[in-house]
Formats: sequence, C-alpha cells, structure tokens
Amino acid sequence: MTALKHVYIFLFDDYSDWEIAYLMPELFKSKKIRLKTFTVDGISIVSMGGLKITPDLSLQQVKSEEVSVLVLPGGTAWGEKRINGIDKLVEELNTTGKTIAAICDATIYLGEKGYLDDISHTSNDLDYLQSSAPDYKGGKNYKSALAVSDKNFITANGIAPIEFAVEIFRKIKLYSEADIQKWFQLFKNGIWTD
Repeated sequence: MTALKHVYIFLFDDYSDWEIAYLMPELFKSKKIRLKTFTVDGISIVSMGGLKITPDLSLQQVKSEEVSVLVLPGGTAWGEKRINGIDKLVEELNTTGKTIAAICDATIYLGEKGYLDDISHTSNDLDYLQSSAPDYKGGKNYKSALAVSDKNFITANGIAPIEFAVEIFRKIKLYSEADIQKWFQLFKNGIWTD
C-alpha cells in the first residue's frame, strides 16, 4: 500500500479561496491523502470570499517531518507583507525536498525569499513579480505559463486554479495521468470522456 501523503494548506485572512477550490475537494475525499489546514495562530480566519474557516492546526503545531506538500494560496497579504512566521517551516520543507506549491501572490513570497532564483517558475506576470518582490532574481527562469512544476516547487498564475491542482495531483500521484487528463477536461472545458 502507498504511504499516506500529508498535504498542509496554509490559510490567512483574505486568502484567495477560489485558488484552492478545485484542489481541496479532491484531496479531502481521497483515501491516499491526509489534508490539514493551518493558520499562524490556529484561530479562525475569513477568506477573501467571506468564508469563515476554523483551521485544524496552528503553525506551531505543524511538524515539518509530517508534511508531504505545503500549499500556499494567494491573497493580497503576501504582497502587503502581512504574513509573518512561516519562513522557518518553508525553509525546513525546502531543505528536505518537500513539495511547496504556491499560486498567485504566494509566488511573491517565494520570489522575495530567493526560492525561485534557480528553478523554472511562473506567477501572475514577470513585471508584477519583479516589482512586488524587489529581491527576486529569477527572471531568467520565468515561464509565461499557467502552472509550472520544477524540482520540489509548483507555481501558478492566479487565474489557473485548475492547472495548479493538476500539477499537485501529478506530484503526489493522486490519480493516473489518464484520469488527471479526464479531470482537467471536465473542469476546464466541461467535457467528460470515458
């Protein structure tokens, strides 16, 4: 039997809830996945869409050795530098080769911290990433794509929650490639094939 994958989703006030809306139901219903949500302090937050969410854990309760994948949804808090305390966890996960998946403005955080300097990646736009993350030096590796997976990082444009989910599904082998393609066609184009 395949080992259970532990996917942790970081939540914060005003996170962009739609960016993980396709991902979370598939992870939640899978018997291959243990899905956990967490916030910095473990208290309830309100998403940009007004969803009030009580997380499973606080950041302090997250044990990096148990994390298979860390998902960082977007939200203006990243660009406004309102998120504090997550650096140590991200560094521990990166050092041990765990998957870190960031969409939309969460890529600003990765760019600012230097994680994108030497890998292929994407974001909302190269100029936007450069202006939002002054210490970002990865422009030569920027791809104008909806989602990019390279080494242990997955990055996605904010308009690509479906493509973001697909890259995570592939990384954790949630489904076969054929089933991932069927899922993509259904949610992207409204087409289901047998």
